[in-house]
Amino acid sequence: MKNKLSRRSFTTTMLAAGVMAPTLAKAQEQAATADLAAPSYVSSSFVSVNWRDYFENLRKGVIVSDTRGRVLHFWSEEEEYIIYPTSVPLTEELTKRGRTSVVRLVEGPEWRPTPNMLRRDPELPRYVGPGPENPLGTHAMYLSWQYYRIHGTNDTRKIGRQASNGCIGLYNEDILDLFGRCKVGTQVILI
Repeated sequence: MKNKLSRRSFTTTMLAAGVMAPTLAKAQEQAATADLAAPSYVSSSFVSVNWRDYFENLRKGVIVSDTRGRVLHFWSEEEEYIIYPTSVPLTEELTKRGRTSVVRLVEGPEWRPTPNMLRRDPELPRYVGPGPENPLGTHAMYLSWQYYRIHGTNDTRKIGRQASNGCIGLYNEDILDLFGRCKVGTQVILI
């Protein structure tokens, strides 16, 4: 059976292509001329982020976690730049913003719900060991704020959504990559 192209679908397709063409052309132009090895800024959700606006230097690397754009920006000391999609806290009340740093790196983390999580949901398990059921995924980067982490997730549906109890979640492949680039002392800011 051949697909029929109706006048309506043809018009809709052409209209969408006409509307999107300038945006796509601009994105291709920027990608072709960008120095992706070491930019000082990136564009995420139509918001430019410049690490120099938040940090004096790149010592031990820097992370800017954009909770509105749902992305994590990482710059190494050598100005290598990488961006990762993230999950972010469910509500504004669970969202903490400000400066912190990585204080511990854990492969195969254990998970225990926080007291606030247990108040919201008393049915939560009290402990989950490393493995496929662990909400922290395969790796966790503990921050100087109590109970806050940048970690993986075994539930990939959460990435790109408001889905966490306060932490910043990444795909397990992405947290593995970021984990290998960060050090204790990596500077972090959540905006």
